[in-house]
Amino acid sequence: QVQLVESGGGLVQAGGSLRLSCAPSRNIFSLNAMGWYRQAPGKQRELVAVIMSDGSTNYADPVKGRFTISRGIGKNTVLLQMNSLKPEDTAVYYCKGVLRATTYWGQGTQVTVSS
Repeated sequence: QVQLVESGGGLVQAGGSLRLSCAPSRNIFSLNAMGWYRQAPGKQRELVAVIMSDGSTNYADPVKGRFTISRGIGKNTVLLQMNSLKPEDTAVYYCKGVLRATTYWGQGTQVTVSS
């Protein structure tokens, strides 16, 4: 069992920045992958970014060049740095962890970008 606790959401104006943090209940390096997904009202949950156990990363096209996923230095966390935010980035952002064949989700954190 893995618990994931997210933090860092909020309200920001377009062009601004936010940083999300996800803290798993076990060592981050023991997980096969961690990632961020988002779900806007009336839409399906979609991938934002993922970081694998080997450190490789992958991003959805809409966020490439604006968002960066990384492991926290000295902290057991995964960070999502979001820059140049747009109103269309407004959504609930969920942290996802994969341990062997099981997927775990955090409770979600709201990100709202005003125009």
